[in-house]
Amino acid sequence: MIRISRHRSFGLGLITAYVVASLGAAAATCSVVRAATPARPTIALVMKSLANEFFLAMENGAKDYQREHAAEFELITNGIKDEIDTVDQIRIVEQMIVSKVDAIVLAPADSKALIPVVNRAIDAGIIVVNIDNQLDAGVLRDKGLTVPFLGPDNRKGARMVGEVVGRHLKPGDEVAILEGVSTTSNAQQRTAGFEDAMAAVGARVVAVQSGDWEIAKGNAVAAALLSEYPHLTALLAGNDNMAIGAVAAVRAAGRRGKVFVAGYDDIDAIKPMLADGRVLATANQFAAQQAVFGIDLALKALREHRKQSELRSVVEAPVELVTQ
Repeated sequence: MIRISRHRSFGLGLITAYVVASLGAAAATCSVVRAATPARPTIALVMKSLANEFFLAMENGAKDYQREHAAEFELITNGIKDEIDTVDQIRIVEQMIVSKVDAIVLAPADSKALIPVVNRAIDAGIIVVNIDNQLDAGVLRDKGLTVPFLGPDNRKGARMVGEVVGRHLKPGDEVAILEGVSTTSNAQQRTAGFEDAMAAVGARVVAVQSGDWEIAKGNAVAAALLSEYPHLTALLAGNDNMAIGAVAAVRAAGRRGKVFVAGYDDIDAIKPMLADGRVLATANQFAAQQAVFGIDLALKALREHRKQSELRSVVEAPVELVTQ
């Protein structure tokens, strides 16, 4: 495993160093940024919902990077309608195969469901790099596929967030977890990290329910949990969208100051809630830099004429605790 040190600014030299190391070991939103020379390789960035501020930041970071290196590659960015629209994300990848892009940088909506279309892309000679949410390692292995993953240690990040909440809890306190899409690796790992932190302080996780990464679903699930568990002391959300929904549910239940809320992603919309204590902590996993790292990895693989099977390493992207 390659690790990238945590820091708020990552230069091209650092990106290059780690990418070289890694090489060695139905509504869609679509925009195209064209490089000056059509002969340049075309990279497709395929993300989850651009309604989520995290992926909008990822897209903007990728576009900024392409503008700085416009002579080197073309960029196509795609996002699906919502976090669970796996069918449409598969369709987008299929479109990229038909369009004969040179590489796909993919943040999959589902850790298993995207693997067949990833396989088709690789069979078509397209380099595929996985960011954000890791494709299922067991399924990849069973299919004989190697897809490099570039992303944070989600379990570690969630554990750090949970430890902040844990300082306000005592043994036996009841907490609930708002999980993202349950079939995704990052949702599972964040839940595990929260559970680690709660076990360390002796708090009881009384429920784990999916909020599908969405504000509205997170709000509905949080409201139901607050009603079902009147002694609940904390809601740990797998992303900031669900945390925003949880904050609204806590307020509506008249339990502000009695139920702690935490999130994950450090989107701009969560910052006022961190400032006034409605949210205790979140984690920044640097969306824009993840996209840049993935693009740079794909570009280097193309320039060095690497085969997909040669791209074996995991690059651990940074994750940083954010509190008030």
